[in-house]
Amino acid sequence: MNKRGFVNTYWPFIFVAIPIILQLVFFFYPLVNGIIYSLTDWTGLTRNYNFIGLDNYLKIFQDGAFYQSLGFTILFTIGLVVGEIVIGVWIATLLNRKIRAVGFFRTWYFFPAVLSTVTIGLIFSQLFNYGLPQIGELLKIDWLSSNLLFQKGTVFLSVLFVALWQGLAMPVVILLAGLQSIPEEVKEAAAIDGASKSQQFFQIELPFLLPSISMVFILAMKSGLTAFDLIYALTSGGPDGATKSLGLLVYDNAFTNNQFGYANALAVVLFVIIAVISIVQISLSRRYEV
Repeated sequence: MNKRGFVNTYWPFIFVAIPIILQLVFFFYPLVNGIIYSLTDWTGLTRNYNFIGLDNYLKIFQDGAFYQSLGFTILFTIGLVVGEIVIGVWIATLLNRKIRAVGFFRTWYFFPAVLSTVTIGLIFSQLFNYGLPQIGELLKIDWLSSNLLFQKGTVFLSVLFVALWQGLAMPVVILLAGLQSIPEEVKEAAAIDGASKSQQFFQIELPFLLPSISMVFILAMKSGLTAFDLIYALTSGGPDGATKSLGLLVYDNAFTNNQFGYANALAVVLFVIIAVISIVQISLSRRYEV
């Protein structure tokens, strides 16, 4: 077989082989290595380590910091999912109306997605540290006169606010595309039949938006469960671990405490949690479609 005949016969397999090789090198190989290291006492400083079996996993479920981090991650994910869906649908509905300068507003709402997450975290960190306290002192508002990121009662909502400020950009685009895919004839027919705006939304627009909402749900859930860079830039997990996500807990154990074996075990547990939630979500979506 000549060279041209070989390429014509096997070129589809060549294109498929490239992503498979990349997956093996950059996903499955680190995954297997991480599982192996989770069974050791490796410090990450030397090549020497001892296999200790499931000791790291037993230590996780006896670690109070893990449960505190898990609780914050779950609440943060729920807040992100609900916020991106509810606020995203509201903003997308507003941007779908025929108003003046609608193109400007659509571009403006997407602006936060262009900025780096760390940059946003550092900007809002300065805002919470210097800007808002001065406004609070000027207006004589006691709870706003100090840094909201240093108070346990306000730090969660503050971090969630910043995450939603950036995270809403892509959901708005997705939901707006879903709204614009609704045939105008359907909405016009409903209006002629006397359907109110709320009836049109719940009976026509919302069912059309379900695939878009499902996509936003997946993206928001992934962002919440793997949250790291924004929280690190804002609070570094403080105060007293109140905003320490599972990703940040893995980072601290690996690069601060030099417990790479334990950090890998935490990463494996986080991987299992994400996998289980993803499987449940996919199963529910398929059942709903059927």
